[in-house]
Amino acid sequence: MACNSDLGELFDDGRHPRAKLGFVLLSTERTIEDDMFRLRPYGVGVHFTRAYNKDDISVETLSNQVDDLARAASTLLPDGSLDVVCYACTSASLLIGEDRVIGELSRGAPSARPTTLISGVLRGLEALGVRRVAVATPYLDEINAREADYMEDAGFEISAIRGLNLDKDADMVRVSPRAIGRLAAAVDRPDAEAVFVSCGALRTLDIVEELEKELGKPVICSNQAMMWDVLRLAGLDDRIEGYGTLLRAH
Repeated sequence: MACNSDLGELFDDGRHPRAKLGFVLLSTERTIEDDMFRLRPYGVGVHFTRAYNKDDISVETLSNQVDDLARAASTLLPDGSLDVVCYACTSASLLIGEDRVIGELSRGAPSARPTTLISGVLRGLEALGVRRVAVATPYLDEINAREADYMEDAGFEISAIRGLNLDKDADMVRVSPRAIGRLAAAVDRPDAEAVFVSCGALRTLDIVEELEKELGKPVICSNQAMMWDVLRLAGLDDRIEGYGTLLRAH
C-alpha cells in the first residue's frame, strides 16, 4: 500500500484559493444562490446556510430571524476557513439592525468578517457618490417606511419609495424581470441620483444593466451590491461586466 510520501504533493489550495464567502439566507429564499454563483469570480467559493422563517414577510417575522442567525452561521465551514459571512436579507438586516446582525454572525462564525445585505447597499451607494435615491421594493408599506427611515438615518435622501405590497417570499421570487423594470422606472425621479431595487428575492440582476441604460443613472440591486461588498471585504478587486456600474467600475 502506498503511503502519502509516495504520492508527491498530497494537497493543493483546492478550488477556492482566493476567498470563501458565506451567506445566511431566509429558509424561503430561492434567488440568491443562483445570483451568487452567476457573479462569483474564478477561484472564489460561495457557501450557503439558512435561518428559519415563515413564508410571511412582515416586520414581525423578519425581526424574529435574529434568534437563529448565530446557529446558522456556525454551520458555514466550521474549520474556520470562511473569509466573509453575510446575512443575505435586505429588509431583515435593516429591521434587526446591522450591529445586532453582525454580533450574531460573529458569534456563529468568529473567524469571518461579518456584513449584512443592507450594509453592502449603503457602502455601494457611497462608492458611487450617491446621496439622493429612489427605492423600489416588493415589500409591504410597513417595511418600506422602516427602510426609508433607516436609509435616511444613514445619511441618504429618499426621493421616493414604492413597493408591491407582497407579503410572501414565494410571490416575490415570481415577480417578472419586466415587472421589476416597470416598477423601477415608475419610482424614479429626476432628482434621484440612483435607483435602488431592494430585495434579494427579486430577479433584478437579470435586467440591471438594461435598466441603467434606460434610466440614464446607476441602478443598485440587492444581490449585485451584496457580491460587490463581500468581494471587497475579502480583499478582492475584481471588476465584473454586465451587471451595472457598481460591479463594473468600483
